[in-house]
Amino acid sequence: MFGLEFHFELTTLWYAFEWLLRVGALFIVPRNRRPSSGTAWLLLIFLAPVPGFILFGIIGYNKLPQSRREVQQRLDAYIEQFYATIQKNADPAIKRSITNVAVPHKYKMLAELSEGLTHLPVFDGNAVEPITDYDSITARIAADIDAAKYFVYVEYYILIADEATESLFVAMESAVQRGVIVRVLYDDYGPRKYPGFKPMRRRLKAIGAHSHAMLPLRLPGRGYVRPDLRNHRKLVIIDGSIGYTGSHNMIARGYHRKDDLIYDELVVRIQGQVVRQLQAIFMTDWYAETTVLLDDPRPTSDEYIAALPAGGSIKAQLLPSGPGYEDENNLKLFSALMYTAADQITIVNPYFVPDEPLMTALVSAARRGVKVTLINSQVKDQWMVAHAQRSYYQQLFAAGVTIYLYKQPVLLHSKFIVVDSEITLVGSSNLDSRSFELDLELTLTAYDAPFAVQMQSIADDYIKRSFKLDAKQWEKRRPINQLLDNIARLTSSLQ
Repeated sequence: MFGLEFHFELTTLWYAFEWLLRVGALFIVPRNRRPSSGTAWLLLIFLAPVPGFILFGIIGYNKLPQSRREVQQRLDAYIEQFYATIQKNADPAIKRSITNVAVPHKYKMLAELSEGLTHLPVFDGNAVEPITDYDSITARIAADIDAAKYFVYVEYYILIADEATESLFVAMESAVQRGVIVRVLYDDYGPRKYPGFKPMRRRLKAIGAHSHAMLPLRLPGRGYVRPDLRNHRKLVIIDGSIGYTGSHNMIARGYHRKDDLIYDELVVRIQGQVVRQLQAIFMTDWYAETTVLLDDPRPTSDEYIAALPAGGSIKAQLLPSGPGYEDENNLKLFSALMYTAADQITIVNPYFVPDEPLMTALVSAARRGVKVTLINSQVKDQWMVAHAQRSYYQQLFAAGVTIYLYKQPVLLHSKFIVVDSEITLVGSSNLDSRSFELDLELTLTAYDAPFAVQMQSIADDYIKRSFKLDAKQWEKRRPINQLLDNIARLTSSLQ
């Protein structure tokens, strides 16, 4: 009898505890969270209160710790002061390229939005060159490092020492030997599964480069960062005058996979004043990881700043984004861009799992007669993401969007958007909740029609290597695939 009463009391207590978790979740989960994400988390916790709450505690908070966000705010103020120094000491030609730069009127609000989110204004006088050949990317970077005189900054989500990246490490070693300062940041989690990760760290130490892991994994407690918040940026800066950014990770084209899948990438080589913004972003990430504010005497001297040449005629600005900011910077920029479109939107991206604002903006553009083209890949390298993005195709077809799939076994990993052959966004960001909320990303906006035409030509070449998805055939796909697509779409909201 006593055992039955004890069992009843224990069951009652457990039942009450579960409801306490459910009610508590109503106070905690929806706070400063997208309704779709909050609803998904609440559904999980209501169905399985204990494991759901534990999982929420591990990965439910999608911002960096307050201390890291305060670092970002302090550095934003430093960046403003840094640019004031440039304006004070630069010659008149450089002052014109970085002060009150006018963009086409229809994109004025877009430029102001980007600056308002990051304190990085539009700079004039830049040259931006796209590079699409995978092996040429590393070769061009290595060649520029070979000419470096002062410093080289390298930051990659995936940085691996293998045969394909050997020229980069040789160039960095040679730079160190002739007195050039080389600093390297690499994500602490992204490259760990690849065989060249440990050799990469040993190599950096051996050549004398200053290196540090980004967002190292920590156990729950003070300063805890959920393990899937990652730094997904890819950038290189040489002497503050040449920069690179884009989708390319520093690893062999096949990513050391056991299948035949390989990747196509796009990187832009930048010259001009906007490289200083790229440098400021690296400085921010370096300070966040090391608490050291970079101040190399020679490269940051007034004489050096004043001597920086203009690279070309392109107006451009950079937009860093990620959980260090209060806003979802890239999502706001991408969504706002869609509403400016009058004739054409071309999106090249491997992972398309749009948030509601972006999906609404795209569908609205298509409904008002804008020609919207999406280029994805036929092959899948991330099973859940691939199924989630396919769940949006029917809605896109209904709005009149044209979808192309890049033919396997190549996965098109390039990431850029061209609108009206006038403006281009290119960088590291995918079009999914992970890139909007969880990953530190980087996007270059180029307000230049000739460059947009050049990028559209690259997209057209991708289309030649793709096949057009037929809407009627898509509706007839196997029911099991439709089910998997829908389940993957629901789970994508758990951010």
